[in-house]
Amino acid sequence: MSKVKVAAAQYDIGFFKDWSQFTDKLTQWVAEAVEEKAKLLVFPEYGSMELASLFGEAIYTDLGKQLHSMQDVYADWQDLHHQLCKQYDVMMLASTFPVLQEDGTFRNRANLYGPEGLIGFQDKLIMTRFENEQWLIHPGQQIKVLDTDVGRIGIGICYDIEFPMIAYQQVNAGADLILAPSCTDTQAGFHRVRIGCQARALENQCYVVQSPTFGEARWSEAVDVNTGRASIYTPVDYGFTDNGILIEGVADKPGWVCADLDLTEIARVREEGQVFNYRDWPLQHTLTGP
Repeated sequence: MSKVKVAAAQYDIGFFKDWSQFTDKLTQWVAEAVEEKAKLLVFPEYGSMELASLFGEAIYTDLGKQLHSMQDVYADWQDLHHQLCKQYDVMMLASTFPVLQEDGTFRNRANLYGPEGLIGFQDKLIMTRFENEQWLIHPGQQIKVLDTDVGRIGIGICYDIEFPMIAYQQVNAGADLILAPSCTDTQAGFHRVRIGCQARALENQCYVVQSPTFGEARWSEAVDVNTGRASIYTPVDYGFTDNGILIEGVADKPGWVCADLDLTEIARVREEGQVFNYRDWPLQHTLTGP
């Protein structure tokens, strides 16, 4: 399947009194994307942190305690995503979740689900100062590509998308589509990720989909302020938009942005484009330094 309609969430952080409220919210979000005939749904980095609200103020105001408490709902959270994918016949990149490891550390993990269950995951590889210095989230070690019905997909979680060799290795391994869940609390942060997404789409002549968290959640110690616009980026060449932004969300409200992607266009532009950024990448390594 070379064509797929993708929905990128500009996702507001909620506050829940019980699990059923979260279930209702996620189900509504998925149903709305399906109404737009989307088949691949992309949620943001750390959207799952809204679940900390379930455990009371003493937990959600403590950066460490909330990570441990959230493990109590991780299995149910996974089951819900699987069931929604099965019910609606979609693939879904869930909001990243801080997953406890056997050695007692946490990884910021993006799980991709389909109707048959978990397709695969990507752990965040390069951590921000907040993750390193305050939250103590540990980095993953492996760059992955995930095999799906629409071809191979890479995932670049927020800060990771700002580092070109991660995406280049994913594209070299066959990914023509990279998903970039993000969570940023300033316009500068959003634009760093956006610039990274656009640079990766330019360099690799591929699609990049950005899904950010959105709005204020002052109760949360982790995701209190969220800013950004859900966007889908393309190569900047024949057959694509002049600025490389296929579609983007509005600045003042949450919701989906949706677009049809034709993955055969990636092969075409690499063969017939005005420039050959992806093909010419290795030429950098043949040059001598100053």
